[in-house]
Amino acid sequence: MRFLVDECVDYGVVAWLRNHGHDVVSIVEGFSGITDDEVLHKAFSENRILVTMDKDFGDLVFRGNQNHNGIILLRALSSDSNHIVALLNNVLVQHSLELDNNFIVATQQSIRIIRMGTRH
Repeated sequence: MRFLVDECVDYGVVAWLRNHGHDVVSIVEGFSGITDDEVLHKAFSENRILVTMDKDFGDLVFRGNQNHNGIILLRALSSDSNHIVALLNNVLVQHSLELDNNFIVATQQSIRIIRMGTRH
């Protein structure tokens, strides 16, 4: 799968995704400081699913009606890399076929999928 990992997500998540064979671009690697609009545009233009912990992307998608290829919003109780990886792993194991074009909110208690359909 192709992911773009936002800079607010621990770099250990990037390493974990790469170690599991995913094509990953990290905002920390050369794009640090770009705006949320630019992050979302980069993910969309490169056909990547955005992995973030920033709730502002919900506003961009739902209020701003911005295009995306899929967003995984991780709502972790801890910033510990292992905790975040476990949360993301649950999403990938349980819902890998539902990532494209949907907005997914993952917490320790639940994974909520907001079906967006094609947004292109």
